[in-house]
Amino acid sequence: MSSSDVFHLGLTHSDLKGATLAIIPGDPQRVEKIAALMENPAPLATRREFTTWRAEIVGNPVIICSTGIGGPSTSIAVEELSQLGIRTFLRVGTTGAIQSYVQVGDILISTAAVRLDGASLHFAPVEYPAVADFECTSALVAAAKHHRTKFHVGVTASSDTFYPGQERYDTYSGRVLNRLKGSMQEWQNLGVMNYEMESATLLTMCATQGLRAGMVAGVIVNRTLQETPDVRTMQQAESAAVSIVVDAARRLLV
Repeated sequence: MSSSDVFHLGLTHSDLKGATLAIIPGDPQRVEKIAALMENPAPLATRREFTTWRAEIVGNPVIICSTGIGGPSTSIAVEELSQLGIRTFLRVGTTGAIQSYVQVGDILISTAAVRLDGASLHFAPVEYPAVADFECTSALVAAAKHHRTKFHVGVTASSDTFYPGQERYDTYSGRVLNRLKGSMQEWQNLGVMNYEMESATLLTMCATQGLRAGMVAGVIVNRTLQETPDVRTMQQAESAAVSIVVDAARRLLV
């Protein structure tokens, strides 16, 4: 038998032990931290940006797999995990808020994403909305309320690039294309809460293929105030988001 049943993740069907839910952070270093909050955590594979562990919630197997940064690598992880039996995806990450009412350390639960990526176009035309699954979103909201964490629910802008796509000028060239100049102000005016880099691909991919997906992120910086996050508050925001996503997974499984 091959050492892997899929092209990139280095996993087999038997590795998942029937798991149907995956928690997908971007950062490989977050995977073990998330798995440690559940029962019987065990490492499965590490290939490129994809680090995968398995754990359990009240006897139910759960997969934790990093996606790396951005839509293309996220699409690979979601595709191969779905081939192995995953049907529900809960993304957890960190984010930069663009609304003044959002504070560093708050939790953002995305109901939908502005599709500023390219990968989602490989799953649906641009007119198709990138929307989160209602049950996943409801579980994340219930978990945030249970943890008494300040949270906001709304729309995210999901960009393929960290710098020009999110209208950052503190770069090597300082150049932003004319069509992106003023874009952050436009998203603010439209009520968009934040920028991140994976949800447009994830939500479009899952909504168009009969899969479920939800999205939660901890706010590490508010760009109306500053651009550089504080290490301590970044860790607190990450920890809060991770606790909420594990609680939401429990609610969806038990």
